[in-house]
Amino acid sequence: MFHITVKSNYDEVSAEAFKTMKEVLEQEKPVLGLATGSSPVGLYQCMIKDHQENGTSYKDILTFNLDEYVGIPRDHEQSYWTFMHQELFDHIDIPEENVHVPVGCGEDPEADCVAYEAELVKHDIDIQVLGIGSDGHIAFNEPGTPFDSPTHLMDLEQQTINDNARFFDNDPSKVPTRAITMGLASIMRAKKILMIATGANKADAVKGMLEGPKTVECPASILQDHPDVVVVLDEAAASKLSK
Repeated sequence: MFHITVKSNYDEVSAEAFKTMKEVLEQEKPVLGLATGSSPVGLYQCMIKDHQENGTSYKDILTFNLDEYVGIPRDHEQSYWTFMHQELFDHIDIPEENVHVPVGCGEDPEADCVAYEAELVKHDIDIQVLGIGSDGHIAFNEPGTPFDSPTHLMDLEQQTINDNARFFDNDPSKVPTRAITMGLASIMRAKKILMIATGANKADAVKGMLEGPKTVECPASILQDHPDVVVVLDEAAASKLSK
């Protein structure tokens, strides 16, 4: 079931998303599913501000990230490990051992996928933060990914590589071509989903997610089967919705 809110700009979207996150943070020892990319950065800034001003503690909170590039070290400036520490973890009181990000620089990525999924299934994720790709992908589950997929290796589509090139000196050749990602089935186990989407380039994907047929060609459309999905959009991302 979708609960859709449309705001006028990114800051308002981030503040609205934080309202949903704050409800979960007030639970006892919540488990957070987190995402990278530009969509959740404003949410993370709200979480940092809340921690600093209100003392909200993360000492007993576990986090699991959606994905990680394969083939770059964790200390690479564009690794998702680095991103999460720069944008959130370094500014709150979460113990390092409570942080889980897929290992993308191991010798056996397939084994790393199995290990990450095995750890995931031990926990119930209370809220999973998601963004959406311009082709409808969530995490790095590209179009065509089976709905029953667990954590797995993914070859990235050229569109995704091109979209992410802005983080790699606008050079698509520098973007890793594979990633480890939570599968669609992994994501759907979360109790609540928080989807954040902004910008006109996301409008087609948002329409496919909310109003299109449920199809692997729009991986986000699987969320139509989830019982609790909070969707926070700006006007541009919502511009192609029929209602």
